[in-house]
Amino acid sequence: MTIHVDTPEPSDDSQGDHQVGHTEAGVDQAHIGEKAADWADGRLGIYGLAKANMRKIFPDHWSFMLGEICLYSFIIIILTGVYLTLFFQPSMGEVVYHGTYTPLNGIRMSEAYKSTLDISFDVRGGLLIRQIHHWAAIVFVAAMLVHMMRVFFTGAFRKPREINWLFGFLLLFLGMFDGFMGYSLPDDLLSGTGIRFMEGAILSMPIVGTYIAMFLYGGQFPGNQIIPRFYTIHVLLIPGIMLGLLVAHLILVFYHKHTQFAGPGRTEKNVVGMPLMPIYMAKAGGFFFLVFGVISIVSAVASVNPIWAYGPYRPDQVSTDAQPDWYMGFSEGLIRIMPGWEIRAWGHTLELGVFIPLMIFGLVMIVIAAYPFLEGWITGDKREHHILDRPRNAPMRTAFGVAWIAEYGILLVAGGNDLFATHFNLSINTITWACRILFFVGPVIAFTVTKRWCLGLQRIDRDKVLHGRESGTIKRLPHGEFIEVHAPLDPAALHTITAHEQLQPIELPAAVDENGVKSKVPALTKVRAKLSQSYFGEAAQIPKPTPEEHAEITSGHGHH
Repeated sequence: MTIHVDTPEPSDDSQGDHQVGHTEAGVDQAHIGEKAADWADGRLGIYGLAKANMRKIFPDHWSFMLGEICLYSFIIIILTGVYLTLFFQPSMGEVVYHGTYTPLNGIRMSEAYKSTLDISFDVRGGLLIRQIHHWAAIVFVAAMLVHMMRVFFTGAFRKPREINWLFGFLLLFLGMFDGFMGYSLPDDLLSGTGIRFMEGAILSMPIVGTYIAMFLYGGQFPGNQIIPRFYTIHVLLIPGIMLGLLVAHLILVFYHKHTQFAGPGRTEKNVVGMPLMPIYMAKAGGFFFLVFGVISIVSAVASVNPIWAYGPYRPDQVSTDAQPDWYMGFSEGLIRIMPGWEIRAWGHTLELGVFIPLMIFGLVMIVIAAYPFLEGWITGDKREHHILDRPRNAPMRTAFGVAWIAEYGILLVAGGNDLFATHFNLSINTITWACRILFFVGPVIAFTVTKRWCLGLQRIDRDKVLHGRESGTIKRLPHGEFIEVHAPLDPAALHTITAHEQLQPIELPAAVDENGVKSKVPALTKVRAKLSQSYFGEAAQIPKPTPEEHAEITSGHGHH
């Protein structure tokens, strides 16, 4: 790109003198700026850093904006959180309320609850900031979940990005628990019920549960320390860890370069897109204000967590429609569908109705974190991958992801079984039993349907490569038969469909070697081969057409 600069000539001497003076001043200012930049570069190396990164190329695809939504909503959380800390009092000391919200006048409550009421009704813009803060937290966790789903379904977690997957997982995990602690701080009846729920989960852990509960609550529930401790964890500890993880995540994105979808000119060794400066930064800046604006509009028209409607927390009361934020709803669903089993032995009680769901929750988290390493072990692929998969070309992975989403949805319904019962006039026992059955059946159905769907899409792609796309043009042959003329795919579409690789399953060594000695195959190797067969065997992928098949069929393309 060539930039032309037009410099007007002075019409007389006075204008010329004025122009020279102005230019000298500009040169002096530029000289000062250069000196400052040189001084910083000598200590920070900013020239080399800027040259290497400011022209970094980023691909342009709508799905990559999901990660940006995560980043921008996190920034909004920090900005609004700083404002709220100026007015919130993290104390469980009791006071009598005499404030703007008259229905609660004369009611005893904690200072935390009173200060939250004051923020909502007496601080200028306080209620809107509270709503933006809460909605931004909901959007952050939702964007993180959808972003990780995009990474999962497209295989963006493969080498060399396994560590970045762990960073993203930790951000999601910490965001969920930081959100839980955040809506527990007001000490209203709803949040107090959630804290009580957490205490029950902790106490169900054998041996260590009572000690953890004692250390966390500072005594018997509810104690007088849980809100100050949650406040410290919520505003300092977890956000600090998340900020570090976020910076590390972005550094690795820069270091490994961004992934991209298959297309003309895109290889494992390049990135096709826009430079970071100025184009991408301009778009990113505008998108930040768009995200901020949408969250602000939603916060202004849709109320969330109206604590004044619940009242202050009292241990002898429970909110009638107590529900956590959606991202913690599946954990409550696990509790609600689990029968209330107990084991009593040697003077102790093991509460399986809570302990088993707690263990399932932890196991699911471990599987999510470890999946990139598990798939890498199954495939044995040690190469770097920068081109993304189309979900249809990885049927087993896609089916697993959809099965997990189905399970998540079932548990969300189970976590709100009382609301479904009251709103649709259904039996809560019927809903609970239906969720128990679907807990085992639903993921299997989702897995089977998704896998067959992916294989069907692969067959469609194969037919398009060999026979072209349907053109909508009907042709009558000389003998009277009507056929639809297929149009050949353009080179770009043909490349996109056929760019993926098809790995072959791992083969076990022969049962007997050339000397007639029986081979000893470790059990783990047999498991790996079995999993590899399920991932890359004949039942898991449709063979791509070979160049010879394509050349043979397309030679007479216009007649079919």
